[in-house]
Amino acid sequence: MKNMIHIQCPTELLVSLQVNSEIFADLIKFQTAIALFKQGRISSGMAARWLNVPRIIFLMQAMELGAELLEDSQDDFDRETKFT
Repeated sequence: MKNMIHIQCPTELLVSLQVNSEIFADLIKFQTAIALFKQGRISSGMAARWLNVPRIIFLMQAMELGAELLEDSQDDFDRETKFT
């Protein structure tokens, strides 16, 4: 089951970013996945599945934006090796 979330934004925002609503939605989705991964709230695998990209691609993009692959903790290891 997929869930749909609607977000209101002013037209001026889309115009100033020079994007349409679909591209803006993809940007929000990507930035949210990166932020949740960096906060340790979702695994890289879950983020990659949500974004429909290979995990290695997500990890490379996340690291380019300052995410750490592993923080050398058991919790981090468990999160990254979980299959959900």
